[in-house]
Amino acid sequence: MKKHTTIYDIAKKANTSTATVSRVLSNSNYPVSHELRQKIVKVAKELNYVPNMLGRQLKTNNSMTIGVIIPSITNPFYSSLVLGIEDIAQSRGYHLLLCNSHRSPELEKKYLKTLFEKQVKGLIVSSISQNHKLLKELVEKGLSMVAFDQTIDGFNSSQIHFDFRRAGLMAIEYLWKKGHKKIAFISSPLSRPSRKDTYKGYLDGHKQFNISVNKDLVQIASREEEVSERNYEFHNGIEMTRKLLKKDELPTAIFCCNDMTAFGVMNELAAQEIKVPEQISVMGFDNIEFAEMVTPPLTTIQQPDYEMGRMACNLLLDQLNGESTEHVDIMLQPRIIERKSVQ
Repeated sequence: MKKHTTIYDIAKKANTSTATVSRVLSNSNYPVSHELRQKIVKVAKELNYVPNMLGRQLKTNNSMTIGVIIPSITNPFYSSLVLGIEDIAQSRGYHLLLCNSHRSPELEKKYLKTLFEKQVKGLIVSSISQNHKLLKELVEKGLSMVAFDQTIDGFNSSQIHFDFRRAGLMAIEYLWKKGHKKIAFISSPLSRPSRKDTYKGYLDGHKQFNISVNKDLVQIASREEEVSERNYEFHNGIEMTRKLLKKDELPTAIFCCNDMTAFGVMNELAAQEIKVPEQISVMGFDNIEFAEMVTPPLTTIQQPDYEMGRMACNLLLDQLNGESTEHVDIMLQPRIIERKSVQ
């Protein structure tokens, strides 16, 4: 590999000290003659010198980098959310270090340590871990942080929540008004606050509208494993639908924990020659961009991914720049996006 040019190489060719080179290239106010300053800049250009920004940040403690940790980049919901974060960060002069925890609490913990060691100026995180001891320790040590998507109890930092429980209830109300009383629920493991609350909303809706809950219609995966060459939620939707279709009683509608799961459900129903929505209606959750591209277009719950990313980043940068010192809790509300997958 070609060796990177260092300030030592520049100092040697310019016949001066490394300290002087460092002062010139960092635009220090330390007095250096005009001729020597020009010579150093010229040599740096000739040698294609690229400054070590990480090293400079470590010395000055003035990082312009923020860290972002998400559970899965394969779900377009998080891709859109990260885009919102990135758009705000770039517009305000910051850079991102993006970490994909692959649905692993252990990997999330490693990334937290790595980002803190790299002295990122702040952190935006969707934590899937059930143990937030390390997160809270880092906040106590001075790391500015905003949590989103997954609620963290007792967290001394800003959080952006979504009313998943109300969303689950709204979905059942919508399907009930359409005449459905046999409503299935398909989900990944209930290992996150968002999924637990969505399921509680599903149960609340049944209770409110006096619908009996058939346990055979509730299909919740027992494991969750991210594989790089496939989308977990999509394949989980297929697997859970196969189990559902083996039951004695079939639903008239299926409510899914997210849109990617709903796509898997629709894929398997089509493979079994079951028409959507004529025979079984399907409802998703998230309203990712692909929801209106499938056939039939997916009726779903709107969760503002891109806007949530922008909001989280603005909250964090306002805190970092001293524009806001108070921690805030924001609860975003759901709404139903009606398309053609529910009859």
